[in-house]
Amino acid sequence: MQTSVRYFGPPGPCGYLPDQTWRLEYEFVHRLTAEEYQQRLDEGWRRFGHSLFRNHCPHCHACQSLRVLVNEFRPNRSQRRCAKANRGLTLCKICLPSISREKLLLYHRFHDFQTRHKGWPEVEDRGYFAYVASFVENPLPTEEWQYYREGQLVGVGYVDVVPQGLSAIYFFYDPDYRRYSLGTWNILSLIAEAQQRGMPYVYLGYYVAGCRSLEYKAHFRPCEIRRPSGYWERLD
Repeated sequence: MQTSVRYFGPPGPCGYLPDQTWRLEYEFVHRLTAEEYQQRLDEGWRRFGHSLFRNHCPHCHACQSLRVLVNEFRPNRSQRRCAKANRGLTLCKICLPSISREKLLLYHRFHDFQTRHKGWPEVEDRGYFAYVASFVENPLPTEEWQYYREGQLVGVGYVDVVPQGLSAIYFFYDPDYRRYSLGTWNILSLIAEAQQRGMPYVYLGYYVAGCRSLEYKAHFRPCEIRRPSGYWERLD
C-alpha cells in the first residue's frame, strides 16, 4: 500500500441524521491491493476515489458497515417483483472503468434529480476530470457495471473486487427509468454475480437506522452489521 497522508476532518453537521455532528477519518492512497482493502473493509473503512474514510464521531456510532450473506440470500416480495421487471430486459455489461460523454451526462441527470427531490447538494465540479478522479482512476481492481434497456444506457455502477466479495462503491441511473427500481436490480445483480464467483459477501457500505436513504440496505437479508466493537452481527 502506498499512502501519502492520513488525517481527521473537522467536525460538521451529520449528512445522515438531523441534530448530529460527525467527524471523518481519511487516508489518501496511491495504490492498494485487494487484500489490503479487504482488511480495511473489515475494519469499517470505505473508499471513494483515492480516499479511504471511516466515521470517527465521539458521541455516535450509528454508521455501521453492512454486508449481505450471499449464499443464504432470499429475496423478499418487492425484490422478486424487481427481478421480474428486469430479468432478461435490463442487461448488464461488466468492463473496466472509463469515461464517456454519455456516462457523464447520465451521472449529472441522476444527481440533479436527487438534488431537486431529496435535497442532495449540487455537484460543484461537473467536468471530465472530476468524474475520472472519482470513478475511473482507482487504487485497486475496480469494475464498471453498465446497464442497458432496449439498447439504451440506463444505469452505471462501480464495484471493488476483494477476496471475500464485491463492494459497491456508487450507482447512478436514468431517472426516467426509476419505475424499474434499478438500484435494487443492481444489488440483486451483485449478489447473483458474487454467487457465481464463489464469494461469500456483497458489501453495501454504511447502514444508518433512522436514515431513509440508507435503511433500504438492511432489506437484503440475511445480512450482517459491523458493530463498533468490530463484531459482525447477523440480521435475519
